[in-house]
Amino acid sequence: MFVSRFGIRTFIAFTHDFFAVAAAWWLAYLFRFNFQIPPTSLELLVKILPWIVLIQTSFFLWLGLYRGVWRYASLPDVKRIFIAVLTGTATVLLVLWSLNFLSDIPGSVILLSPLLLLLIMGGSRLIYRAWKERRLYGLESYEAKLVLIIGAGRTAMNLVKDLARSRDWHVVGMLDDDSRKLGTRLQGVRVLGIINELPYWVQKLNVGHVIIAIPSVPHRIHRQTLEMCAEIGVKAMTVPSYSDLISGRTTVSKIREIELDDLLGRAPVVLDNDGLHSLLTGKIILVTGAGGSIGSELCRQIIAFDPERIVFLEINEFALYSIQEELAARYSEINMSFVIGDIKDHARMTQLFKQYQPSVVFHAAAYKHVPLMEHENACQALLNNVLGTYVLAQVAINFQVGKFVLVSTDKAVNPSSIMGATKRLAEMVCQALQQSHPTCFVMVRFGNVLGSTGSVIPKFREQIARGGPITITHPEITRYFMSIPEAAQLVLQAGLMGGTQGGGEIFVLDMGDPVKIVDLANDLIHLSGLSEGDIRIVFSGLRPGEKLHEELLSATENTLPTPHEKLRIAQARQVDEHWLSELMAWLGKVTVLDDQEVRDQLKKWVPEYTNGTHKEIEE
Repeated sequence: MFVSRFGIRTFIAFTHDFFAVAAAWWLAYLFRFNFQIPPTSLELLVKILPWIVLIQTSFFLWLGLYRGVWRYASLPDVKRIFIAVLTGTATVLLVLWSLNFLSDIPGSVILLSPLLLLLIMGGSRLIYRAWKERRLYGLESYEAKLVLIIGAGRTAMNLVKDLARSRDWHVVGMLDDDSRKLGTRLQGVRVLGIINELPYWVQKLNVGHVIIAIPSVPHRIHRQTLEMCAEIGVKAMTVPSYSDLISGRTTVSKIREIELDDLLGRAPVVLDNDGLHSLLTGKIILVTGAGGSIGSELCRQIIAFDPERIVFLEINEFALYSIQEELAARYSEINMSFVIGDIKDHARMTQLFKQYQPSVVFHAAAYKHVPLMEHENACQALLNNVLGTYVLAQVAINFQVGKFVLVSTDKAVNPSSIMGATKRLAEMVCQALQQSHPTCFVMVRFGNVLGSTGSVIPKFREQIARGGPITITHPEITRYFMSIPEAAQLVLQAGLMGGTQGGGEIFVLDMGDPVKIVDLANDLIHLSGLSEGDIRIVFSGLRPGEKLHEELLSATENTLPTPHEKLRIAQARQVDEHWLSELMAWLGKVTVLDDQEVRDQLKKWVPEYTNGTHKEIEE
């Protein structure tokens, strides 16, 4: 009955403690009488022992000693054992006193028995844990992967503790640049040397994996470790970020491979959470392009602010299905609507706005692939990016939307491509609409995001997987990069701050320093566990509409600071409603234009458009 109710492991543990109580008292008597117990004392022990065992084990059950698992025995378990032994012993003495047996028991037995019981119960649990984790006598499973840990702080200590419970890993040492820690031991693991000595220790200890256990590690450490690991042929990994750890979304033991985001060296975004709650919490939010890289990440970020409903608007059926599969079940408490629609379709947009009445719109839908829009698709880029933005904005105005946030691009600055020019036109459309309408229009301009749809990262990964070569258009080409989550967070922050100067602001994100695409390719090669000698890089020449270096501001634009260190406001050339009416009159007549006609017209509407010429090469 006991076994079926509590389980075989609990029964074994209880049986162990049952005999431990008897053994503790028996040993106490043996020690007291030098292993020759007098007959009268032995007779008393036999008489009182059933009472002692019954009372003591009752306290073990009552205080929940069998809720834990011996394999994970720790200080809290020892504390519970101490309390159970102490209270049980006090009750035993009280019962023996009431039965007039206490005066016949030697005082040394009364002191020794609980100490021996603590030693037997606590020691057996710790020995079992050590054996279970294969740490007894320093023995390890031959199947475990040998690993060195970079860092010797609290995170590293927790990681060692977690990995000790796994059959897959055996930590052989730590490396840290803090000289005070050299030679010390954390959780039984020695700090062997400094980080630069990694190749020496990897070779000496035959290590196959390295884990960086510093959540807030500078990107140079990630890069330095990755390069050293690539040279010596070992796998570099890291722990989750500090923000993920403190939020409880993950644990130290969820080690992962180093990613490109870790090598960018960008500081975490600090959001005005109180302000964003006022913008998003309890509100109906509509996101266009919700299946794309930025649109889907915006939705993930918005969920954290508990909106009343998120409307996912997407023209791509599979992209919409994918984001629905990802989010609908995981966040069942959030109302979500997944709708197919074309932003150029005024009737469909009117239907959606009438049905859902959104108060904030994030407009991320666009045709963004530069080379693809240059040939055969220029007219579609014009209609989707410009006319689509106008239709969506007009419907938003008609339904009194509070804020309309347009996701723009650095390619709108002195555009040399169809895509860049059409996105600049979309900015100008919103600026013109702002002049006589209460809806607050906000434009957010930023560069490339790592891993977004159509970016170089997936392409490079595929080329590496095929054994190369990696194709790059120019050896000196650079781009600004940030991670998708960072971009989405700053779009939200800009959306909150928009309107402080009357609306129509163009926010420019701090993109940091431009990154050479060649360096990015080499980083990806290292992340794949290879070296530059394994994968060839070839240069194919700049493509139509492609710049050598991107710009975040044109020569005629200045910026104003904002309260947020990563956001500035561009003072761009303004247009008026008359300009807008002329543009829309022309767009209303457009059905099909060839690529050259689109370029000619864009030059008229966006004078800074350079029509795909590559000035950088000539210079």
